[in-house]
Amino acid sequence: MTDITDDIDLLEDDDLMEEAPQADGGDGQLYEHWKVEVDAGQAPLRIDKFLADKMQHSSRNRIQTAADAGCIFVNGHPVKSNYKVRPLDVITLMLDRPKHESSIKPEEIPLNIVYEDDALMVVNKEAGMVVHPGAGNFHGTLINAVAWHLRDLESFDPNDPEVGLVHRIDKDTSGLLVVAKTADAKTALGKQFFNKTTHRSYNALVWGNPKEDEGRIEGNIGRDPKDRLRMKVFDPDSDIGKPAVTHYHVLERFGYVTLVQCILETGRTHQIRAHMKSIGHPLFGDERYGGREILRGQRSTTYKAFIQNCFKLCNRQALHAKTLGFVHPTTGQQMDFDSEWPEDFSRLIEKWRAFIKGTTADTFAE
Repeated sequence: MTDITDDIDLLEDDDLMEEAPQADGGDGQLYEHWKVEVDAGQAPLRIDKFLADKMQHSSRNRIQTAADAGCIFVNGHPVKSNYKVRPLDVITLMLDRPKHESSIKPEEIPLNIVYEDDALMVVNKEAGMVVHPGAGNFHGTLINAVAWHLRDLESFDPNDPEVGLVHRIDKDTSGLLVVAKTADAKTALGKQFFNKTTHRSYNALVWGNPKEDEGRIEGNIGRDPKDRLRMKVFDPDSDIGKPAVTHYHVLERFGYVTLVQCILETGRTHQIRAHMKSIGHPLFGDERYGGREILRGQRSTTYKAFIQNCFKLCNRQALHAKTLGFVHPTTGQQMDFDSEWPEDFSRLIEKWRAFIKGTTADTFAE
């Protein structure tokens, strides 16, 4: 029996997940990835609890997310997570791609390692690199590179969920990640992330000129029913999505766009991207959340050309995981890391600084 984790790993409830597989994409063809028949003596039980009990490495939240995505079927029909299993029910996981060999192979890919010891390593990930193999990205990932780097460490198995990545960031987000080399380190670090005692800050360039120098965004984050690859913000009092809180602080204003620091209270999928869009300030260049359009500024041909050049210069959402802090799982020492902006992000900011020097305050009146 295959662990469901292998197939819905990217449905994990963390901010920093890559694009999730769907059950209704492509040409409509669905493929069976996992199957089990319920015992004849099984008492009625919610399917999310039933599967969580059956599968060693799959959390109930992850299973609920899979059901919400339409990936879990009972007797040939998709069900929600509150469905109660019955004796002899046939439960299957169905996805829009054929089953793929999911074992992680070491690949010789350069890594920017900021810090490393016997328990962990901190990596500064470049934009464009997927952190973990999954739908459409089975090679060339960060964890493939980590597997190569640690290939001579007998105690590290990249296919063992008890070691490896502690958290994730999106493919096109650059910045800091921590990798656990041991099971004890991953457990200790995981508890810190769960208890919100880690310190993480991001730098982002967003569209618009926020009225206040700092703010707090609170809103549940769940999948957009109109676009399953995008997250949407829902009312905090609703039963939709997961609670999420983002704090932002203005670092530098450029009139039409603003450089902000974002600090997460929670870690949800695309949290910063969805939250900033919800207050009218989507990330610059973020195509999925509407940030690759000219949302503020002049109508002149010169300005439009300037923006298009900015998009080419930083061909992604302008988001960088700049700082990361946690207590070392072995020594108990506070560990704090700060990363420089990558070249594309740095050049984008410099381009806006040069632009603003050639303008007047009246230019930015809206």
